[in-house]
Amino acid sequence: MQAVLDHCAGGERRSLAAGEVLLREGVLSGRLCVLIEGRLDIVKGDTVVTCVSEPGAMVGEMSLLLRQPHTATVRAAAPSYIYEFTDGAAFLRDHPAVAFEMARQLAYRLSAATSYLADIKRQYADHGSHLSMVGDVLECMINSAPKQVAPGSDRLPDSRM
Repeated sequence: MQAVLDHCAGGERRSLAAGEVLLREGVLSGRLCVLIEGRLDIVKGDTVVTCVSEPGAMVGEMSLLLRQPHTATVRAAAPSYIYEFTDGAAFLRDHPAVAFEMARQLAYRLSAATSYLADIKRQYADHGSHLSMVGDVLECMINSAPKQVAPGSDRLPDSRM
């Protein structure tokens, strides 16, 4: 990921205090941020989904590429330093090597999700209960045509249903 940092010198360098929110779920900002040092929590609702600590890791990329509001909140889990690009799309157009690295990171995530899907399908294939449908639902989500997706839950029903 050092290759990403090598292209970020023109970005605004910011420091974040622990607990400071960088990107807010539900807000369309167009921003792309690259971690220089520290640790960022990715929070969906009230749940910390993952923690990002590798220098060169990008956040805000899904919102930027999909032109949709951020799907999660990003906040500093510890004092951190980032490069911030307020016009993330322009930055990617001007730095195709970074766009390629972003594509590589997204492909890695898709590969991990696909492997998980295969494991889920294997585990629950013969259960004959609602658990056997989990693999089908995930497969449908992963392989569906691009469209705006806003899955729901018992608390927030899916508006498509």
